[in-house]
Amino acid sequence: MSRQTIIGMLGGGQLGRMSALVGANLGIRTHIYAPESDSPAAQVTNLFTNAGYDDQAALKKFADSVDAVTYEFENVPVDCVRFLESLGKKVYPSSAVLEVAQERLKEKTALNNYGLPTTRFAPAKSAEDIQKIMQQWNATSCIIKTIRFGYDGKGQTMVRGMDDAGRAFADLKADIVIVEKIVDFECEISVIVARDVHGNVGSYDPSLNVHKNSILHTSTVPAPVDASVLEAATKAAHQLAEKINLVGVLGVEMFVTKDNSILLNEIAPRPHNSGHWTMDACAVSQFEQHMRSVAGLPLGSFKRHHNAVMTNLLGDDINTIPELLKNEKAHVHDYGKAEPKPGRKMGHVTHLK
Repeated sequence: MSRQTIIGMLGGGQLGRMSALVGANLGIRTHIYAPESDSPAAQVTNLFTNAGYDDQAALKKFADSVDAVTYEFENVPVDCVRFLESLGKKVYPSSAVLEVAQERLKEKTALNNYGLPTTRFAPAKSAEDIQKIMQQWNATSCIIKTIRFGYDGKGQTMVRGMDDAGRAFADLKADIVIVEKIVDFECEISVIVARDVHGNVGSYDPSLNVHKNSILHTSTVPAPVDASVLEAATKAAHQLAEKINLVGVLGVEMFVTKDNSILLNEIAPRPHNSGHWTMDACAVSQFEQHMRSVAGLPLGSFKRHHNAVMTNLLGDDINTIPELLKNEKAHVHDYGKAEPKPGRKMGHVTHLK
């Protein structure tokens, strides 16, 4: 870097906050762009634009102030990213990657086109469509999801029989949904993979993920899963990173089936909740890998120096921090959010083993 690099960050949540903090250790400044005036990321940098994602004048000024742009959540409007790219600004990952990641039908179709397995799926525009799909699959139940803006269990519901299709479709209030075959899985794992501008790829050890009320509760490494499964999962994540020409970090969630095969579930082109353990159990965290990648720096080591269990602090769990701090093996991270709400990610704690 010939001068101090400034990375533009679309979104001001906790992932942007942790990215900005580690960027500072590399001499990288982070300019946050977010419509919320009280974002956690804006608390840790003096470069902040408070404007909407459709404000082209603000976006142009923002683009002029940074060397490259990334984002900390995948629901940034694609048109916003495309506008920045039209100005000649490098955005990592690209708008093409973002478009696939934020639309479930495109996501699963792309994964299958890349030769990567997913559960069976189909689009539906009515309760009748859902019933026809269930008949074709000879299924007595299924899951339906909105094709956009679903996370932490939001935007999805179970269809518990043919007669339940009408209720389920009405509940999602969507013109089109994705119908997915229910997977009888053994467990859920994820792989955090990173790729730099030179095409170098690396990944962390896969984690075992446990959810409560559809929200990630814990991520454990090493994952107590057959080594051949973990190898296949890592290979799939690397293959995907190459196929999409990734620059940055990608979280890849997968099901492990009863017969020890893997099915890719969702992808997230940014640092991922299931990779937070890397902050304390690795020399180089997922956030540092991401900032290195988008700044044009080489990737760091992916080696793990401790076993770890990461636990999300949801809602009032944040009030347990004083007690957690008494544990010398507990590494606590508070996201700086003012108001605890049920199910809201307020922070996390990583216990090293």
